[in-house]
Amino acid sequence: MGRLKYAILLFAVISVSCYGKTFKTSIESSAFDEAAIVLNDSIKWADYYYNIHRYKKAIPLYEKNLDNPEVEKTRILKKLALSEAALENTDKSIANIKEYLNLDFNPSFLLNEGFDAIREAPEFKKISNRIVPRVTAMTLLYLFVALIGFYVVFIVSLNKQIHPTSRFLIVAFTFIHSFFVLHISINRANYHFEYPHTYLMTTWASFLYGPLLYFYLKITSQKYKLRAIDSLHILPSLALLVYLISDVYLLSSDTKIQIMLSSIDGALSPKNSARFILVVSLKALSLAIYGYFIRKVYLKSKKQKLLETKKLVWQRNIYYIHILYVITYAIYGIVIVNGMETGILFDTTAAAMALMVIYIGYSANIQPEVFNGAYAYTNPLFPKYEKSGLTPSLSKELKEKLVYLFTEDKIYKENDISLDMVADKLNTTRHNASQIINEHFNVSFHEFVNMYRIREAKQLLLEDKSRRLNIINVAYEVGYNNKVTFNKAFKKDTQLTPTQYQKSVLKVHQSKW
Repeated sequence: MGRLKYAILLFAVISVSCYGKTFKTSIESSAFDEAAIVLNDSIKWADYYYNIHRYKKAIPLYEKNLDNPEVEKTRILKKLALSEAALENTDKSIANIKEYLNLDFNPSFLLNEGFDAIREAPEFKKISNRIVPRVTAMTLLYLFVALIGFYVVFIVSLNKQIHPTSRFLIVAFTFIHSFFVLHISINRANYHFEYPHTYLMTTWASFLYGPLLYFYLKITSQKYKLRAIDSLHILPSLALLVYLISDVYLLSSDTKIQIMLSSIDGALSPKNSARFILVVSLKALSLAIYGYFIRKVYLKSKKQKLLETKKLVWQRNIYYIHILYVITYAIYGIVIVNGMETGILFDTTAAAMALMVIYIGYSANIQPEVFNGAYAYTNPLFPKYEKSGLTPSLSKELKEKLVYLFTEDKIYKENDISLDMVADKLNTTRHNASQIINEHFNVSFHEFVNMYRIREAKQLLLEDKSRRLNIINVAYEVGYNNKVTFNKAFKKDTQLTPTQYQKSVLKVHQSKW
């Protein structure tokens, strides 16, 4: 019995001892598991799983560290984007890409080989094609066209034979077209993200295309003179410029990048979307209205034959290209307003702009005379003036002014009178002044001056019945520098020398008495 009690006691001691060790082991094991969980939540374990391609384990650990202030958020977003790409979760990968780009814009990240698994996915190609810089044949073509336009702006600006106002208008018109085509080239190559301040850099000129072309055609075909009230046509452009400066152009580059990124999927904010649609709609309306007025100017020039054929063809082609741009942009505006994809419509609009620049460039090199205020006036008696650019009404106006200068102001008495001086007083070109004299008086400039001088000289000799005036004094009085030239011109007109003429006049006067 004693031995049995002893055995039971020994068994109990051994059992308690074993249970205690098991309990201790259980506690220690639980503590170890908690430590392991904490460790697994660390960024190091996330990187470990990422490196051994266990992306499903890495992703939740990275996501838990997104708000960890001790870890760069951009680094986590890059790892998440690549992890989701490896698992071919395209939408999730792109969501992380966009969030990363908004924090640290680096489009070269999309070239990482980790995206190869989703590179051909439409969603990935869309964002890649919109932000990764790339130079294509089209971007180079647009750049080439823009450079042609700027070259034309330069050479036409230096052409002093073009009327200053006409020159300014066609130069401005060509410049904004070239600038627009350059902007297209930059956008096509995705360099607007590299240079964010190019954002909307041509929008300020949206309402200038119509007015510039309208007044250029009106001035060059109808001798229209700009008035103060015409400045109202640029008020919409000034208002737009003020708005863009205050609301867009002064934004930081990071803000502009974020705006451009938000528009990749057409996800403009309601505020920006409404403004964009408003500008597009107003530009389409402006182009349509001025297209109508431009048509009226062209048809008037054609009907009244105000222009010679070559210049009429030039204006007709400019008008047709502009109307093409108006139509394509109007359709583009309708599509935009209805929230649809523009696609090829924008390309057509851009092509119309490029065509305008190319045609103007062609004309500037092949037939530059078409720029020179085309006031054509064809006179079969003076074929050399067929391309001078004078309408009948302008020719008559200049003739009347010329007669006034010689009959009232008597500018022929100035001994240094020249064709350039007369042209300056007429506010026209030397060529036009010469044409006026030839066409209306059928004489050369020097013959015209001599005509008035000799007429004045004969009047002086007729009034000098007592012969008190010396012939040289008469010559000086009417504008000659010496007696020889005066005698020669006088004899050519009257077949007599001044002295002989005076004697003959005196005899006639005495015979009457």
